[in-house]
Amino acid sequence: MSEQTASVLTAIDPTTGDVVREVPAATPSQISGIVGRAHDAFTTWKETTFAERSAVLRAVAAHMREHVEELAPLMTQEMGKPIGEARGEVNKAAWAAEHYADHAEEYLADEHIASDATSSYIQHLPLGPVLGVLPWNAPFWIAFRFAAPALMAGNTCVMKHDPHVPGCAAAIGEVFRAVGAPEGIFQVLQARTEDVEQAIRDPRIAAVSFTGSDRAGAKVAAIAASEIKPAVLELGGSDPCIVLADADLEEAAKVSALSRIINAGQSCIAAKRVIVERSVHDEFVELLRAQLEALTVGDPHEDTTQVGPIAREELRENLHRQVASSVEAGAQLVLGGEMPDGPGFFYPVTLLTGVQQGMTACTEETFGPVAVVVAADDADDAIAIANDTPYGLGSSIWTETARGEALARRIEAGQVSVNGIVKTDPRLPSGGIKRSGYGRELGPHGIREFVNAQQVWVGPAVG
Repeated sequence: MSEQTASVLTAIDPTTGDVVREVPAATPSQISGIVGRAHDAFTTWKETTFAERSAVLRAVAAHMREHVEELAPLMTQEMGKPIGEARGEVNKAAWAAEHYADHAEEYLADEHIASDATSSYIQHLPLGPVLGVLPWNAPFWIAFRFAAPALMAGNTCVMKHDPHVPGCAAAIGEVFRAVGAPEGIFQVLQARTEDVEQAIRDPRIAAVSFTGSDRAGAKVAAIAASEIKPAVLELGGSDPCIVLADADLEEAAKVSALSRIINAGQSCIAAKRVIVERSVHDEFVELLRAQLEALTVGDPHEDTTQVGPIAREELRENLHRQVASSVEAGAQLVLGGEMPDGPGFFYPVTLLTGVQQGMTACTEETFGPVAVVVAADDADDAIAIANDTPYGLGSSIWTETARGEALARRIEAGQVSVNGIVKTDPRLPSGGIKRSGYGRELGPHGIREFVNAQQVWVGPAVG
């Protein structure tokens, strides 16, 4: 494709199906220019103090908090996030910026290790421009989960956001401009998915952060590895939520329902498979059904809406295929499961029981408001079912606290919540194992992913 005939990135409002925004995709020369500006900015940004970097991040956070009512509706418009959740996401993104502004210096402090040197220590130095390849489902939060630690470590950022949320991407870039951030430290790359490889292979890009599907992650990882560049991958999940007989069933049902329908169920760390001990299975299903039935599905622009539309038509069709395939294989449809008529890409809150390993709802990641309940004989059986998946992102277990902590060690996942919802928190590392990726984001572990842990040995040798 020539530079003159570059394609367009299109945003469609999933509530109506109407095109709401078209943005020209970056040409190859524009991609190179954006990376170049990030590289040029790195030469000075890496020399700034933590206090100077913190001042920029705090200004960015303050601006976002002051402009929530302008920023949040962009998510509602471009990917259907209910407006209440969208406001919360903007504030959470601001929290990430504030957290790293406050704690980066502590997280990256020199680590002194005794050796035969007079002094020996590890110092954590920035690498250069980091490319973030981001998804559509949490446009502001994931952007700052990527950028806040990278920037505070002294790196610069090139954010290649999902092509379906160009308005969100542009708005994030505008926040940095509005507060007078140093030119080039945060660059927005509005590019087609197929053009990401050019950016990854650009020798000026030092590292890659990717959030998305395992299939796309495998491609990104292969390209980065071929260039010998570090990468962090946060990929899909089929997160188990284990409910044992000694659990607080009412609280477990309430939290499981919430986990399953946040962002209309379009979250990597949502409770995808609820594995319930057989002796309390029927009681729990009734409690879960009551929670799901009470949810309000509708226009995400309304404050009362709890479940909005699926982000795109093809995603809704795939979700319905997964439900229909599971029912055909023997699952019981307790709620929902019918493709609705009318405009937009809505899908009803759905509850499947009698689901067994091998059914589509267990073997594939379901990205939508579909709760799947699997019966287990006992705790050992529940753990075995939970681990019988190629994914290993988040998980939760509901039982007596000490028992839950002991069982957490047997769950194959990067994150286990005992008697609580699985969530991401700037203070705590998150990430997956198996096909859910590698590396960690957030917390002290996350900021150290994209630094040079440089060993310094100072002589003379002693003893």
